[in-house]
Formats: sequence, structure tokens, C-alpha cells
Amino acid sequence: MQFNGFSKKGIKFLEDLKVNNSKAWFEDHRHIWEETILQPNTAFVEEMGETLQILVPTINYRAKVGGSLFKIYRDVRFSKDKTPMKSKIGLMFWQGNGHRMKSSCFYMQYTKDEYLIAAGIRHFKTPLLSTYREYIKDENKAKELNDILNDLKTKGYTIPEQKFKRLPREFDKDYAYKDLALYDAMLVRKAFAIDEEFFKFEIIDKVFAMYDELKDLQRWLYEMTLTIKDED
Repeated sequence: MQFNGFSKKGIKFLEDLKVNNSKAWFEDHRHIWEETILQPNTAFVEEMGETLQILVPTINYRAKVGGSLFKIYRDVRFSKDKTPMKSKIGLMFWQGNGHRMKSSCFYMQYTKDEYLIAAGIRHFKTPLLSTYREYIKDENKAKELNDILNDLKTKGYTIPEQKFKRLPREFDKDYAYKDLALYDAMLVRKAFAIDEEFFKFEIIDKVFAMYDELKDLQRWLYEMTLTIKDED
């Protein structure tokens, strides 16, 4: 399947879904979703997955729902948003043998209005948070991450907000990189309004160039995940 850009009809579908957010409406219009969302997303993942191997030869991607493509049905048990269908589309490429949501990844997301390009880990769940904190106790590793984040800031990327207000007890208040311990996630992103480029093959080149800028962060986090230890 050849990727020729995302679909304008797909954006229209997301606009309609925003107004008609029900399983019944979606099932009546599933054929439109498959043609205008699922098919171009599948082609994008196949094209970008092969291209990303230039940066990360061991990158994982599976051009199917539950792999690199997220389900459109929302699990309302764990979401504040109780609408049954997601009105944003997520695509990911991850590295490592662990669960994709606990792995360092390259990510893309789009809605009817904008798309964002990102890399990192969306949330440090246990034991990943403990692993991250232990990893940044190494001053060389912490300095490397700090330098990466500062460089990405200068390039216009948005750094996640710090989650915690208090410094974890295992960190000294005089530690040069103590602020890194206040994060519970490390997903760096940049957002764009939907434009004509989004609907052309050239979006591949734009996204790949940004993944190239983000590769040092992705690599740092991947190396960190290699030190993770399961908790009893």
C-alpha cells in the first residue's frame, strides 16, 4: 500500500465524529473510517517504519490496530473523557522488547485541527519511574538528558511539565540536576496546524526530519529502559 498523504476526507470524518460521538454512529460510518483513516494510517506506518530504520535499525512497527495504530474505541474505565470514541488519531514506533506503552518511541498524533510530532515515553509507570530516578543519579547521564532537553527547547519543542512539587527524598537539594527528578513522563513534542503538506507524501520527509532531531532523546530513554528491573 503506497502512502500519498493523509486524507482530507479523514479530517472531515473526525469533524463529524466530534459531533456524533457514539458507537452506533461510528458503526454506521465504519467504512468511511476504514477508507479515510485506517488505510492512509497503515500506509504511513509502513513507509515511515522502513524509513526510520535509517535512524534506529531495531525500531518496532506493526501497521495494524493494537500495534502502531491505536484503537479508536476509548476505554472509558480509565479515562476522564467518557465519550466512547476517540477524536484523535495516534501512531507510534517503539524500540525494545517490552510493552510498547512502556518503551521509548517516536510518536505522531492528529485531530481535525492539528498534528503533533513527538518522541519519548508518555508516562513513567512503576517500576519505570524508579528506574528513571535511579538512572539520573548518574551525573553524566543526567547532564546528557539535560543538554538534550535544552537543545530541543531551542528548536521549538515543548518539554513536559514537571509533575511533582517536592524533590524525592533520595535526591540531595544541592544535586545539579535535581529538577529532572520532578518529571513523571518525558514526551517532547511540537504541534502544527493541519495544512496542505499534511495531505501530501512530503509529510513523510517533514516528520522524518523531526524524528532525526528527536533521536538523541529517544536513544537516551531506550538505554534507560534497558536497566529496568521488575519489582516484586
